[in-house]
Amino acid sequence: MRIALGVEYDGSRYFGWQTQAGGCTVQDVLQLAISGVANEPVSVVAAGRTDTGVHAMEQVVHFNSDAQRPLSAWVRGVNALLPDHVAVLWAHLVPEEFHARFSAQARSYRYLLVNRQARVALHAGKSGWFHAPLDLEKMREAAQYLLGEQDFSALRAAECQAKSPVRNLTQLDIDRKGDLFIFDLSANAFLHHMVRNIVGCLVYVGKGKYPPGWLRDVLKSQDRGLAAPTFAPDGLYLRRVLYDAKWNLPQIEP
Repeated sequence: MRIALGVEYDGSRYFGWQTQAGGCTVQDVLQLAISGVANEPVSVVAAGRTDTGVHAMEQVVHFNSDAQRPLSAWVRGVNALLPDHVAVLWAHLVPEEFHARFSAQARSYRYLLVNRQARVALHAGKSGWFHAPLDLEKMREAAQYLLGEQDFSALRAAECQAKSPVRNLTQLDIDRKGDLFIFDLSANAFLHHMVRNIVGCLVYVGKGKYPPGWLRDVLKSQDRGLAAPTFAPDGLYLRRVLYDAKWNLPQIEP
């Protein structure tokens, strides 16, 4: 059987999603818990990797198992074996052709940024922080230059392994609630560090270092060295992964 799971996690406790020799990754603890319920070794495949310190509201994974278990066991049973900062939200039987990564049509991320003079304490590890005032309207204007299908070479990490730097950014909304800025981004896929690099550039515009049109010029240059530094991972959340309705996944509302 192939089973898909929706998973949320606090990434501040882990060295990213993908398993590694040193352990302490989300994939490590999830595989261990699922294997405990299946009573056999299980390997999971995720919709996308998240870096150290990055969180997920709904990561989607799939795995194969010969174990005959009710779907409730893949939720409550696995959760009973997981640490408190990782939880399975739902489980669903899927056909063998479903693939958590390759069947995904789009991905959405959210970045939470506290904008005030004093550093963050209550939400440390759960939000980014910037001390100087930010201009919401200038950031919104700059964001428009990034929408659509474009070459994002200037906004991806040097170690990015994607074959193509072209991505279709369909959403980049910025809202403010008190001293909290909320960045919502959706695309067919994202490059390594792309969201955090976008946030860093928007903060440069928001604090008045550059005008909104600077971001258009950075993107056209395809030069990573002209963009802002990569922003902190603390406020970044994988919000949702979108799939065709034919898979009938019981996903949470966006």
